[in-house]
Amino acid sequence: MNQLPPPVRTGRQSQAPAADNGFAFRPATKAGRKARLSIQGVSGSGKTWTGLGIAHGLSEGKPFAVIDTEKGAASLYAGIGGIQFDSCPMDTYNPRDLIRVLDAAAQAGYPTVFVDSLSHFWTGTDGTLDQVDKASSKYGGNKFAGWKDGTPLQNEMIAAILAYPGHVVASMRSYTEWVLQENERGRKEPTRVGTRPEQRKGIEYEFDIAVSMDLDNRLEVLKSRCPGLSRKVIERPNGARDIASPLLAWLSAEPKSAEQEAAQPPAPTA
Repeated sequence: MNQLPPPVRTGRQSQAPAADNGFAFRPATKAGRKARLSIQGVSGSGKTWTGLGIAHGLSEGKPFAVIDTEKGAASLYAGIGGIQFDSCPMDTYNPRDLIRVLDAAAQAGYPTVFVDSLSHFWTGTDGTLDQVDKASSKYGGNKFAGWKDGTPLQNEMIAAILAYPGHVVASMRSYTEWVLQENERGRKEPTRVGTRPEQRKGIEYEFDIAVSMDLDNRLEVLKSRCPGLSRKVIERPNGARDIASPLLAWLSAEPKSAEQEAAQPPAPTA
């Protein structure tokens, strides 16, 4: 059997020539990439305030948009710490409406959108679960069959979030459980903790950064494509400083070549 010749490495080009089938490879870059971040937690954990701080930081002081499903909760923080935003209140939560309001925000040129919260578009009035129930009537009440309509609708909503031309921050409520935890006196007491977010299972994988918050206002980074935030645990976070700032720095940094990495001086040691 004839053996293929070994691969030959060539100099890196700015653009590879297109193959006969129309596909082409180019040097990877983060240029133009925008942040996608989710915050999950139980009621009272600080999701809204932290999300506003992150959105403010990502917008670099410019007004941003809030898609408000929480009865005006975000507006209570308007002006604090210089945070300015425009709010669009919603009281029904058809995922198609979220797609439309994201399009309206894009046309208005908002650098960042904060969806507070994304859970309503899953469990709320006219949310995905409601749409599945309605669709199931076409299939003799078979809810499993109703997902023939619900899944594409959910996927279209996620695609709209990912396609937004600016940054997107989304809060999500967590399903709650009571567990026995040891308090500062060494005694066991029931404590309310959050589990997975109230949205379709696995939705956090759609975001670049996924964080959770607890009732002590402690933020834990569950998933991060940004190395500077990986596995971070932050007490009472300042969203702009602790999250948005390293995230913007990461997005604006271009990858270094092997030659640049080799030329970089070693980090100082203690």
